[in-house]
Amino acid sequence: MIWTRGFWKGAGERAIKTFFQSFVALIGTAQLIQAVDWNVVVSGSLLATILSVATSLGNADFTTGPATSATGPAAAATG
Repeated sequence: MIWTRGFWKGAGERAIKTFFQSFVALIGTAQLIQAVDWNVVVSGSLLATILSVATSLGNADFTTGPATSATGPAAAATG
């Protein structure tokens, strides 16, 4: 399952979202203590991104999404 395009698309999307969510959260947390240490913000965000990819690998069926077929509801709507 992990060698499909759908899997890597889902994993990439999740990783990008995780990076920016943790990036913003860490900046906000750093502002509370009056100093933003950019090394900590970036390294923390990268760690969260790596963990996101690991989560995707551990749950490949969910990351790939539901299987689609040419006879499903989407096919009926377009054709």
